[in-house]
Amino acid sequence: MIKNLLLVFIGGGLGSSLRFIISKYLNASSLIPYGTFLVNILGSLLLGLILGWAIKSNTLNSPMNLILGIGFCGGFTTFSTFSFENYSLIKSGDFVSFAIYFLGTIILGFLAILIGVLISRLF
Repeated sequence: MIKNLLLVFIGGGLGSSLRFIISKYLNASSLIPYGTFLVNILGSLLLGLILGWAIKSNTLNSPMNLILGIGFCGGFTTFSTFSFENYSLIKSGDFVSFAIYFLGTIILGFLAILIGVLISRLF
């Protein structure tokens, strides 16, 4: 159990650090938080690849899934930041950016998971 917690901890720290770097540079330059958008879509694609491969190879409980799937993707993506940024867009009255960001993230995030799972079936 301690080993599994450590793997999740390491993956989560790496994912959170990378999310911070990407968001710091991409969110500062526009009204729509492109950094958070990018990490959530990329994280969804990566999670789809990881879980698709794990299901295919029957290795859902492997250390690689703990460090990459739960740890890295969990730390890299962020629902709470996404939610707060949507709140901020609504509060500022920018309903167009809200709609683009909200719907784009939900739809593309789901499609990214689907594409990741489908790609993993090819290998």
